[in-house]
Amino acid sequence: MTINALTPLAAEILKKRYVARNYRGEIIETPADVFSRVARVVAEADRLFDAGASVRDTADRFESAMTSLSFLPNSPCLMNAGRPLGQLAACFVLPVEDNLESIFQSLKDAALIHHTGGGTGFSFSRLRPSGDTIFPASGVTGGPVSFIQLFDAATHLIDRNRIRPGANMGVLHVSHPDIEAFIAAKRDCSLLCNFNLSVAVDDHFIDCVKKDRDYPMVHPRTGGEVVRLPAIELLRLMAGSAWETGDPGILFIDRINRANPTPEMGPLEATNPCGEQPLLPYESCTLGSINLTRIINGNEIDYPKLESLVHLAVHFLDNVVEVNRHPITRTEEWSRMNRKIGLGVMGFADMLILLGVPYQSARAVDLAEQIMSRIQQYAESASAELAVKRGNFPAFHQSVFPAKGVKRRRNATLTTVAPTGTISILAGVSSGIEPVFAFEVKRRIMDHIYTDVHPLYERYRREGRRIDNKIFQTAWDVFPRWHLKIQAAFQKYTDNAVSKTVNLPETITAEEIRDLFMEAADMNLKGITVYRDKSHPDQILSCNEPAKPNRRVENSQFSGKKIPQGQPYLVVSSPHYFYRLTPL
Repeated sequence: MTINALTPLAAEILKKRYVARNYRGEIIETPADVFSRVARVVAEADRLFDAGASVRDTADRFESAMTSLSFLPNSPCLMNAGRPLGQLAACFVLPVEDNLESIFQSLKDAALIHHTGGGTGFSFSRLRPSGDTIFPASGVTGGPVSFIQLFDAATHLIDRNRIRPGANMGVLHVSHPDIEAFIAAKRDCSLLCNFNLSVAVDDHFIDCVKKDRDYPMVHPRTGGEVVRLPAIELLRLMAGSAWETGDPGILFIDRINRANPTPEMGPLEATNPCGEQPLLPYESCTLGSINLTRIINGNEIDYPKLESLVHLAVHFLDNVVEVNRHPITRTEEWSRMNRKIGLGVMGFADMLILLGVPYQSARAVDLAEQIMSRIQQYAESASAELAVKRGNFPAFHQSVFPAKGVKRRRNATLTTVAPTGTISILAGVSSGIEPVFAFEVKRRIMDHIYTDVHPLYERYRREGRRIDNKIFQTAWDVFPRWHLKIQAAFQKYTDNAVSKTVNLPETITAEEIRDLFMEAADMNLKGITVYRDKSHPDQILSCNEPAKPNRRVENSQFSGKKIPQGQPYLVVSSPHYFYRLTPL
């Protein structure tokens, strides 16, 4: 099969990141071979459940979905399927208990996961605070931030051939006595370059903010109250650091656990690096995304086609759970026990343009709800059909589903809205559910800078069609609360969480960010991430004026290296346009 409509940049990325090479570094497969290889390997799982299964037919369907750029799995799957590493999942969470054995075991496990292209998340909330006594040596601990720095340094040292840089999420509960140091940990921009940080905030904290009350700091080892701090001042501190650096984000941890499908197996305390995938310790999740531009038929959404794609994607992702080769035995055990998958979308902003709908509009919110509710409905049906043939996920009777009257469920979770990173470039569409940042950019990919005109914008311009700024909206045209409205619309029908960054103008205040945090708490979101333009000296992307489709954007600097002023371009080091670390 041939690949449909690959842009020159997409073809270059496939060649640089995904095609197989021999021991001399010579390319030994074409871009089309990548999808053929992945399809064959993933389809092989069918034999495990049906000796007479037509694996070739399944592989052809998988390959067709990928080569048509209608559905793509996460990058580790494209990179590793059918190759020696064989590790196909993007998201992992590892435990960090309050002892050196656990800390350094998780450090080792994270190194193995990063080597295979996965990203890791950790909750450091169980570690005792800085200055606390360590028995029996009678020394004192440096606290969670010191160990996060250790994990960050280890990530930096791991040689991954610069194909997929190491990425981590560090989470600390708001009740931890070291929370103030954690919130401020990235104000020194030379530190924690391989970590995103998020504060796990509970309902009681939000209630204390609303009522202007003090909130207790609790010693994680003894369970005793250490001190009480004004909740509103802690929130101001979070907003101030987010204003300055983009970190920390906030996880609404009680909201996350109310959606925990297996509460008997433990609470959810951490997520993957971009925050969209809450996982239990040692769980992993494989992600995939449907290209929403491929379900547009004229001015209508082709729901039968969407249903067909969802069923195929759930089949694909469940197969990945079977054929995945885990670098750690315990992640294989837990991942097979709950069989979590995360099906999401990309190209939402492009879909709106094709339909003539402004991103910042009630109609866009309605479409987000309609599409995601259908995806959730179709995914549940597909998972039930697989369960008839393959059985429920092993922990089914420890889950919430029997009490809800659900009899068949192959996967504990089904849907996740990921940032999509590189795969949205391969598909030639906007990232995840984000608005387009700019329609003419230069991207920095592995030390090379490529000119990149957004494919849909280029098509309209080539065809002489009108470029309407009301429809071709960029991130700068979208008011912060509309970012939240779109995120909430998708979250309403998503099992896991939604990756979304609220991009903010340079002029916004920390007080306004604090208000956004509280508004997000009231919108039933599972988390919020903000990024204020020019708030970091080495930000991935900065511009001197809002990006509009009828003009280019000027960039001032990237990674400390000055870009000559007056050159009309914008440099993006990753497919995403926000600073918070996104694994490609």
